[in-house]
Amino acid sequence: MIEPWWPLAVLALIQLGDGLLCLKPVQFIRKCFEDVGFPKRWWWVAAPIKFAAAAGLVIGIWWRPLAILTTAALVLYFLLAGTAHLRARDFGRNFFLTCLGMLALCTAALIFTLLA
Repeated sequence: MIEPWWPLAVLALIQLGDGLLCLKPVQFIRKCFEDVGFPKRWWWVAAPIKFAAAAGLVIGIWWRPLAILTTAALVLYFLLAGTAHLRARDFGRNFFLTCLGMLALCTAALIFTLLA
C-alpha cells in the first residue's frame, strides 16, 4: 500500500467528479471542447477516460505499478490537452487554471508515486 494514500485518493475524487461533469458536458466543459476544436462526436470518450483514471488511482493505492501507469497517463492526457489549447490559441481560464493546474497536480502525483 502506498503511504500516504490520500494524494491518490484526492486525485481519484477529482477525476470522478470531472467524469460526472463530462457525462453530459456542463457549460464550461462544452466551451473548452469547442474552443480547442475537439469534435463533438468524440465528447463521449471524456467520461469513461476520467472514470478509468479514478479507478486506476484507487486500485493503485494498493498496487503501485497501476498508480504509476495511471498518473503517467494523466500527465500525458493533460500534456495533450495543453497542446490542443496552444494550437487553438486558447489562453483563457480553461488553459491556465484547469489544464495547467491539473497537469501540475498529476505531475506531482506521478513524482510522489515514483518516490513512494
